[in-house]
Amino acid sequence: MTLEYLLTSFIVVLLPGTGVLYTIAIGLGKGLKPSVAAAFGCTLGIVPAALASIVGVAAIFHSSALAFQILKYLGVVYLIYMSWSILRSGGVLEVNGEKRERTLYRTALDGILLNVLNPKLSLFFLAFLPQFVSPGSENATSALLFHAFVFMALTFVVFIGYGAMASLARDYVINRPKVMAWLKRGFAATFGALGVKLALSEN
Repeated sequence: MTLEYLLTSFIVVLLPGTGVLYTIAIGLGKGLKPSVAAAFGCTLGIVPAALASIVGVAAIFHSSALAFQILKYLGVVYLIYMSWSILRSGGVLEVNGEKRERTLYRTALDGILLNVLNPKLSLFFLAFLPQFVSPGSENATSALLFHAFVFMALTFVVFIGYGAMASLARDYVINRPKVMAWLKRGFAATFGALGVKLALSEN
């Protein structure tokens, strides 16, 4: 494990993506505890991509256009669904106490699916992890697993930080319905745009 790997991973995790946006949305709409569940779900969603890169399965998505396209469009559909769920009454950013509360399990599950249905995550790990492990090492597999675990740990910690900051702003948002309305539109539009971007991507 090198300092270079830690710094690179930290920067990658900090970059706003679907997981970050989802965790922030949950923190604003539901509070700290649900945002931790969202962070946990997004972190678990990394496992399939990390394992795929380690065993070489991710190469299938790179070489098989059909496999990549199938997973890509499943991801597109889910991103569009998330966009709709934010806008609808009782959705992710709904803070009306009279509405049925969203369970922590469902919050975590949505976070898992956001990452599992992202084919580019597998390709990212396929390109990212091997750069920091010597291919001739006898313990290459163990080293890759350890590096993946560290990346996931960083993801969980950083996402909790994002969720905590969002939850601190929750009272401000709750008392300003217009702010919440614009936030809902903004998050919904962002998820929708991410879905369109993924649909239009060629690799």
